[in-house]
Amino acid sequence: MSGLSSPIEPSPRAGAQPRGPGPSAEASRPGYSRTSGLQLAHQYRDLLLITDTAVIIVAVLAAIAVRFAAVGDTVSTSRFSLEWTVVPILIVVVWLGALTAFRTRDAHVVGVGALEYKRVLNATATAFGSFAIVVLLLQLIDNRSYFVVAAPLGAVGLLIGRWGWRKWLLAQRRRGRYLAPALVVGSRAEVLFVADQVLRYSGAGFCLVGAAVDDDDRDDLVVQGTRIPVVGGVGDAAIAAAACHADTVIVAGPYGGGSQTIRELSWKLEGTATELVLASQLTDVAGPRIHFRPVEGLPLLHVEIPTFDGWRHVVKRSFDIVFAGTALVLLSPVFLIIAAIIRLDDGGPVFFRQTRCGRNGDTFEMIKFRSMVKTAERDLAGLLDRDEGAGVLFKLRNDPRVTHVGRVLREHSLDELPQFWNVLIGDMSVVGPRPPLICEVEAYDGKARRRLMIKPGLTGLWQISGRSDLSWEESVRLDLYYVENWSLTGDLMIIWRTGKTVIRANGAY
Repeated sequence: MSGLSSPIEPSPRAGAQPRGPGPSAEASRPGYSRTSGLQLAHQYRDLLLITDTAVIIVAVLAAIAVRFAAVGDTVSTSRFSLEWTVVPILIVVVWLGALTAFRTRDAHVVGVGALEYKRVLNATATAFGSFAIVVLLLQLIDNRSYFVVAAPLGAVGLLIGRWGWRKWLLAQRRRGRYLAPALVVGSRAEVLFVADQVLRYSGAGFCLVGAAVDDDDRDDLVVQGTRIPVVGGVGDAAIAAAACHADTVIVAGPYGGGSQTIRELSWKLEGTATELVLASQLTDVAGPRIHFRPVEGLPLLHVEIPTFDGWRHVVKRSFDIVFAGTALVLLSPVFLIIAAIIRLDDGGPVFFRQTRCGRNGDTFEMIKFRSMVKTAERDLAGLLDRDEGAGVLFKLRNDPRVTHVGRVLREHSLDELPQFWNVLIGDMSVVGPRPPLICEVEAYDGKARRRLMIKPGLTGLWQISGRSDLSWEESVRLDLYYVENWSLTGDLMIIWRTGKTVIRANGAY
């Protein structure tokens, strides 16, 4: 859980009464069951294993069918015995073993983030790399169908299977199932921040059943309408975890005693099957940039410094060209229909062009379908006192300048489709920070200017996390997180989630 270090203010609660270790906050999660922790996590892992096995067997059988159709009965009996029975079984066993070795069903990676998918792909690549070595050593011939059919079919099937189970798991978690009961320990401000993040994102997989704080105030905490009982002080965390039946103890930032206190807490939790989780103080540093290296009993934490050029950015640019070019070709009929509707609506121009800031502050002309009246720029001055936007960005939920057609275009982000041209010519990227206006950049502080270190994007974390409903601070935080931690796998997941976001029209106005 990275980035859990900024304090937030508690929600007001009148008449709160002190509480000691006792009932958890299960009432805040309809349907929550005490069996929703480790036991159901093991059940979910078994479901993944069954699905993975079925997908792999089907993929291998498909490869056998293709090969059999190609060679018919021309193979000898001895070769048939080896290459049509032993080899397929070997592939299935090695493939499943690789998925296990790469910990693709680890409770810490399933259900959230891109790491689960990356491990599945890495395991598949390793399994077939090993198989290729076996083919060379045993001089097996005509096994191309396994590489051409089984590998891609199985990889896609595994990813689809994991995605389907993830959707099911998240739905279950929203109903209060498959959640690990957790106790949060730390200062009141840090506990509140961690609680807010956990409750905001159901993918975290925790149900907060209590808190142990470093002050004498025992009033319950209320975060996003959820009551979290304060069950004791930090020194009582292990006892409180047992009383609350917590599967996990989350240490929210540093508290009295530092590392020695955390060590003693881990000792007290020994033999209880309770996990200890430390909320990272490395704000907005993603897992791939963090590496551990023990040196003579001293655990060193290595944090990679972000780089903004090199081969990874060449790959990103290549992906942008292919994706944007394909989108422009496939969406050209949609472009023509939207252009005709805009033209017929008020007879004004189809496109709206505006100067935005790109990488390193260089300006470019961004193109969109026009969604406002022709006099929108002149009418802005009379609306500034009604601004509902975040920070320096002007936004008005019911902006009178938006046309009837434009409102529909904005709800589903159809007005932004012409920006694929900006992506194709290199001004923007498919995924990146939101493209800012010049006046916005002029108001940036030193931290916000880091958004300009990579190209702005047609979509990004800001769009799949709330769009215009985000606060200025949250918008900046998401953009900075992306700038420093982006990956191609993460980009693909953002693109996938963007489709669902624009269909639902969340936060669009």
